[in-house]
Amino acid sequence: MLVFIAKRLLWMIPSLFAVSFLAFVLIQLPPGDYVTTYIATLAASNEIVDQNTAAQLRERFGLDDPMLIQYFKWMWGILSRGDFGISFEWQQPVSDLIWERMALTLVLALATLIATWAIALPIGVFSAVRKYSIGDYFFTAFTFFGLAVPSFLLALVLMYIAAVEFGQDVGGLFSPEYENAAWSFAKMGDLFSHLWLPVIILAVSSTASLIRVMRANMLDELPKPYVTTARAKGLSEFRLLMKYPLMIALNPFISTIAWLLPNLISGSVVVAIVLNLPTAAPLLLQALMAQDMYLAGAFVLLICALTLIGSLISDILLALVDPRIRLE
Repeated sequence: MLVFIAKRLLWMIPSLFAVSFLAFVLIQLPPGDYVTTYIATLAASNEIVDQNTAAQLRERFGLDDPMLIQYFKWMWGILSRGDFGISFEWQQPVSDLIWERMALTLVLALATLIATWAIALPIGVFSAVRKYSIGDYFFTAFTFFGLAVPSFLLALVLMYIAAVEFGQDVGGLFSPEYENAAWSFAKMGDLFSHLWLPVIILAVSSTASLIRVMRANMLDELPKPYVTTARAKGLSEFRLLMKYPLMIALNPFISTIAWLLPNLISGSVVVAIVLNLPTAAPLLLQALMAQDMYLAGAFVLLICALTLIGSLISDILLALVDPRIRLE
């Protein structure tokens, strides 16, 4: 196991370099650059920028250098000083912009993962053990609803219910008085009081899909001979389910660790915008639209790192949980 972990950690280094280079290239593939986008934005407001000013801006931001030179300068700053560069649009160090948003994204992702597992696991087992019962049909209808309803529509409906029916503050992760306040126990409590709405919205679709997967896996395991043998030896139904088929059917739950974080960062942009969440997704979208390459590249690099770490954790847990999986 230790050799496997060491090999995976070593492979992460070239993987991160490859992904960072591809991300850097893809961000600059659209015509123009940040200065072009900036000039177009000013032109929409009837402000004119002459060519000399545009040239000065490109020289100031280092956009006159070849793309490879820009990439190597950026990577050298990250490796030597932990400096992700300066955001063109915000005129601030990229690290100052991303760390708090990434921390809030991580909190949201972990809360969503816990909620998803806590709901999907028992419901999936129940639907498999009591298949074709009224409860199974009810939860099947719930899963179809969760898969079919767009997340942004569910966000709008729940925001309306929370604001109109219950008079709660919706939108964002903090109350106005805590948005710019220093971190404290009061601010953490305010964060958790606002966290339930985005967690429900983001967990619905993933919970619905995992319920179907858990039900299918359990139905595949329950008729197998080892379950019949354990039941014939007098093992109680609860212990039988917990000890054998459930452990094998857990594979898809453990596998979700690898893709949940990247999906929350890059796949929940609309929900984050609707709920006005100070997470990574809206800032990443804004950076891509403005061709703010250092800010967007830093986010993509961190998403890649989280994906690789999540995949490693998933593989280790799968090897520990499922005896059929070997690391050779």
